[in-house]
Amino acid sequence: MRERFSLGIDFGTNSVRALIVSTSTGQEIGTAIAPYASGKDGIVLDAARPDLARQNPQDYIESMVACVHGAIKDAYGAQDAQSSGHGSGRQRGGQAGGAEGVRDAQSGAQGARNAQSGAYGANLAAQSGAHRAIGGAVSGENGAGHIKSGAQDARQVSGSAAFDPANIIGIGIDTTGSTPIPVDLMGVPLAFDPRFSNRLAAMVWLWKDHTAHAEAAKITAEAGATEASAPPSTAPNYLAKCGGVYSSEWFWAKIWHCLTEDPEVFAAAYTWVEHADWIPALLTGTDHPSRLKRGICAAGHKALFHTDWGGYPEAQFLDRLDPALTRLRETLPDKAYSIGDAAGDLTEQWAALLGLKPGIKVAIGAFDAHLGGVGSGVEPGTLVKIIGTSTCDIMTAPLSANLPDIPGLCGIVPESVLPGSYGLEAGQSGVGDIFNWFVDVVRPEGVSHDSLTAEAEQQKPGQSGLLALDWLSGNRTVLVDQRLSGLILGMNTHSTPAHIYRALIEATAFGARTIIDRFEAYGIEVKRVVNCGGISAKNKLLLQIYADVLNRPMFISGSNQTCALGAAIAGAVVAGAETGGHSDFPQAIRAMTRVLPEHFKPIPANVATYNVLFEVYSQLHDAFGVAGTQSNLSEVMKTLLNLRDEVNQTA
Repeated sequence: MRERFSLGIDFGTNSVRALIVSTSTGQEIGTAIAPYASGKDGIVLDAARPDLARQNPQDYIESMVACVHGAIKDAYGAQDAQSSGHGSGRQRGGQAGGAEGVRDAQSGAQGARNAQSGAYGANLAAQSGAHRAIGGAVSGENGAGHIKSGAQDARQVSGSAAFDPANIIGIGIDTTGSTPIPVDLMGVPLAFDPRFSNRLAAMVWLWKDHTAHAEAAKITAEAGATEASAPPSTAPNYLAKCGGVYSSEWFWAKIWHCLTEDPEVFAAAYTWVEHADWIPALLTGTDHPSRLKRGICAAGHKALFHTDWGGYPEAQFLDRLDPALTRLRETLPDKAYSIGDAAGDLTEQWAALLGLKPGIKVAIGAFDAHLGGVGSGVEPGTLVKIIGTSTCDIMTAPLSANLPDIPGLCGIVPESVLPGSYGLEAGQSGVGDIFNWFVDVVRPEGVSHDSLTAEAEQQKPGQSGLLALDWLSGNRTVLVDQRLSGLILGMNTHSTPAHIYRALIEATAFGARTIIDRFEAYGIEVKRVVNCGGISAKNKLLLQIYADVLNRPMFISGSNQTCALGAAIAGAVVAGAETGGHSDFPQAIRAMTRVLPEHFKPIPANVATYNVLFEVYSQLHDAFGVAGTQSNLSEVMKTLLNLRDEVNQTA
């Protein structure tokens, strides 16, 4: 049988990545990245509202087209180089060939933009067939023709018969989340409507938009009051499966805030669709609200969906929040689909635009962290840490396990990560964001991430006398409070940028330990930790600090693009074994993932010091983050100083 491939499309915060993977070996043969064009680094911001973060859905379309074609061209280049015996061909394909492919595809996407915009404008003005606007754009000669010819050019450049896009058998999609999109009656994003094209509320509400903190607090209060005032049989505890607190990052809070921010946009929205659900629906022609399949990953972790109460929250509960939300509930289905289900088949129009064959199975969409867990080989007892701008911690447990409700988690949801298992999500709102803030905003003279890391490596734990709280972007787990802010304690006139930088890394490690402690306090054993994401591949100091603070070996995923790999695995599973894919996720994970042999072991002396520092961190954590905590902080600074002096005496 010819080698078969699957395609993972990973929509991140700033860009989209496409990855082509062998279904039999997991070899990554083609990849490309395309940034989003709008705003700052792909994010539309508002200087007057620092909590606001929106995106343009048009960017998703254009960048997806560009990077899929870039990945195809990269795959041809890699195969051609291998057949010619060039050992460095993979790097050449990933850099030169891939970049050229992206540029070619971007030219085509730029040509398609006018066709898409025109189609959207005409259809929306007529208020008929709007959900087919993209299809019309795809068949437009100026756009789709250019892109399709670009794929043909790639075939001619390579001359390799080993790879053929016709042998791509499945597609998986992952996105950020909760990242909901307001759409009209036909399922078209309101941002494509000329009436709302410049309205921030009509755009995509990115996961890191925290404008809805007041609404989130009201949802938490109302859900708690409802559960306390009525017997459990008549009042579902909507917060039980999402940690007991509703976050401003999530679905209902953002939608409700839209009513306050822009009532006209709220009224124009027939329903709201998660980014993770919209892209698969778009590719399969099922984006009309009556046909769109919503994945359990987004619905269960962010939108209070659970079979215990029949799906999404009851209309009566939403009515108590605001009667305007009741109408929205009527547009939502009673079913959400497992991670292992298919959204549908790739349409002819989208196949032409992407340079693929029609009829390819497209998997139900999921969040990047959840599929990053899949791409890192998640299984019971393994915690996968996706370390990037923020972190997400992903675990699974068998559906047969009698799991308790765990306060502070972002969800305990059946089949959101693997079929037959609960998916458990936790995480930190800021990690990479914190380090970037220090380098890019504070901007100590003459420093970079590399120079700060090199200098921080020369320090011993506790040597600086500094301790920080990792809340510069709020707290996701276990406090679930985006109104919390950061703290750096213990500074004096001898504190250096490298001291502060290391303290910030240590703070994120203490936050990670807090999460693990919460898992294990409720019976979820963490046997090993597998790290993935850009930072884990670049910063060995961070991984050593994490090993010491967590007192566990830190393993690294064999792929540096695990979210896209996890999406590709989902594509291989929905394609099925009979087409060259896989019959289930465990089989696919065994074949397509690996963990690097190199890992970081805890250093006993460092573990002992960090245990002391973690006690102080926990004291600060509860004093500033837990209501009603009675804490005397008068000895905190002196404890840090005493520890500093002890370390320096032995240095």
